[in-house]
Amino acid sequence: MTDSVREPGIVAADASDLLAILRDGVPRTRAQLAEITGLARSTVAVRIDTLTAAGLVAPAGDDVSTGGRPPARIRFNPDSRVVVAIDLGATHGVVALADLAGTITTSESRRLLISDGPEPVLDWALEAAQRLFAATGRPLADLVGVGIGVPGPVEHSTGLPANPPIMPGWDRFDIPAYARRVFDVPVLVDNDVNLLALGEHALAWPDRSDLLFVKVATGIGAGIISGGRLQRGAQGSAGDLGHVRVPFSSETPSHGARDADLEALASGPAIARALTAAGIPAETSDDVVALARTGNPEVLQAIRQAGRDLGEVVATCVNMLNPSLVVVGGSLSRVGEQLLAGVREVVYQRSTPLATQHLTITESRSGETGGAIGAAIMVIQHTLGPGVASRPLPH
Repeated sequence: MTDSVREPGIVAADASDLLAILRDGVPRTRAQLAEITGLARSTVAVRIDTLTAAGLVAPAGDDVSTGGRPPARIRFNPDSRVVVAIDLGATHGVVALADLAGTITTSESRRLLISDGPEPVLDWALEAAQRLFAATGRPLADLVGVGIGVPGPVEHSTGLPANPPIMPGWDRFDIPAYARRVFDVPVLVDNDVNLLALGEHALAWPDRSDLLFVKVATGIGAGIISGGRLQRGAQGSAGDLGHVRVPFSSETPSHGARDADLEALASGPAIARALTAAGIPAETSDDVVALARTGNPEVLQAIRQAGRDLGEVVATCVNMLNPSLVVVGGSLSRVGEQLLAGVREVVYQRSTPLATQHLTITESRSGETGGAIGAAIMVIQHTLGPGVASRPLPH
């Protein structure tokens, strides 16, 4: 994000705590809110009136009466505003609209090449967002912000890509300013895997406070949820696993080029190169997925080895961060069980017994819109504060 988007939210500061409670989707009476917060009922009433005037809460019918007039209940109204969510990968793009609960209401996707440069890629995404928003018939005042994910390192304080290895022409490109020419609202930008972690956490694992999301596609990266919050690090580069050297062990002897990092060994293009060298032509992650579905033993073995290489690095993360869940996503996660089996094989060997005692390693459940959901949640947290993922989101 940039300084230009550090604007007052749509919620008055003194009413945000009440809204955070109601955002779990459970309607409550004013008396119940007063009991939960310890505020006077008169104070609760004033703040509820403020939230009602903003359209953020609405009546939810009457509670059960214990004598006399039944008390009225209030609920969060996620339909009161709209978020534009854009998820850009190396070879795909998803543009969506979401409500204030992070639920995707409509979306559009297409194949693209991030290497085509920022203007053509962003022009498509912003034009798609304009089409989707125009179709709602809602005023632009209902749009609270735009969230954008890109497949490379992002300096979080500015929203600028920083030397992204698979994004030629994007280095220090001012994505927020470019987007604000079309939508004059706060524009937040982050690494796509951070947003995938947010989306996965909200959609599939809201009860897990410590989660590591590993994306394996054209590149490799990780999103870290610790203590229920996304951890970006000092500049926003936390989780950049792709350029970590694989710590080979006696069970996994050194292979590949001497200076090979994880991305050079276990990404989709890396597996494709290994298969091509073995006489099985392949170029992309999609080619690897298609070959895996044929059941070719050489292909499955190459994928299993990539999983082991990935596991060597993930094991270090497990020992350091102690997540309860490791989720493997990205286009290569569609190859089936062999990739996960390789990761599990090494992680459970290399990590400490305490760290793996209740550890689950599984495939992503969030699907194509996981990154868009994460982009929406990033904007919602900026606008309303943290806590949006306190309950499972509807599919």
